Amino acid sequence: MPNQDQTARIRAGQGFIAALDQSGGSTPKALRLYGIEEDGYGSEAEMFDLIHQMRARIIKSPAFTGERVVGAILFEMTMERDIDGVPTGQYLWEECGVVPFLKVDKGLAAEENGCQVMKPMPDLDALLDRGVAKGMYGTKMRSVISAANAAGIAAVVDQQFEVGKQILGHGLVPIIEPEVTISISDKAAAEEMLRDAILAQLDALPADVEVMLKLTLPEVDNLYKPLVDHPRVLKVVALSGGYSRDEANDRLSRQTGMIASFSRALTEGLSAQQSDAEFDKTLDAAIQAIYEASVAG
Repeated sequence: MPNQDQTARIRAGQGFIAALDQSGGSTPKALRLYGIEEDGYGSEAEMFDLIHQMRARIIKSPAFTGERVVGAILFEMTMERDIDGVPTGQYLWEECGVVPFLKVDKGLAAEENGCQVMKPMPDLDALLDRGVAKGMYGTKMRSVISAANAAGIAAVVDQQFEVGKQILGHGLVPIIEPEVTISISDKAAAEEMLRDAILAQLDALPADVEVMLKLTLPEVDNLYKPLVDHPRVLKVVALSGGYSRDEANDRLSRQTGMIASFSRALTEGLSAQQSDAEFDKTLDAAIQAIYEASVAG
């Protein structure tokens, strides 16, 4: 059973979910944006040490508390590491009042019918067992939709819910994330197809379970309101998807009942070279802007 205090925190949605889950492929880019070039580390191990230092700096900042940040999504390696000698997930909840989630997917398969399902996850049960032991509340997994293609979208949504049921079986709450690429010309049509495919899956879920959804900010405001209101949905969160923080916040503020789950938009402007005072001030401003957009709807 998920922790009821944590469920209440997410359901109330007074804030946003921080996505701190860049993995191997996206870590060099995240570090570059943070002011650390690839010649600043000599091995993958050093690279992961540096990204953990960045995440720990964010989490330990006085700006990063449950008053405005209701949850945080962690990369597997971050879950396995400590902050000040305390496992990261435990630290988040006990020290910050922030609900911990774990990114579980292993990346995307090749595009088919304009969409990318997730690669197979043969070790998922073992990872979920570790997540439970490390105090995770839920999980997140991402697929990508790059065309208004009914067959492609059905494959994405079917897989997300199939794996979601496996996750629910471990007592964890899955964040189902079928991301729609923001640059495609048929984005609005893809989003309508996606909403309808998700609704069909939600209607088929047992009455005693809840899932979360993480969706690209839509072209039509409140397109996803039927998902927000669905009894099987704990919370709908929005991904920034490449929009600037200002545009993402503006779009989000027009959606009723959705809150943010931003990564790049959260860390925009943060730098390894900043003093702690500068870093905390920049992070505080980002958190406040995202928080205000999240609670506006």
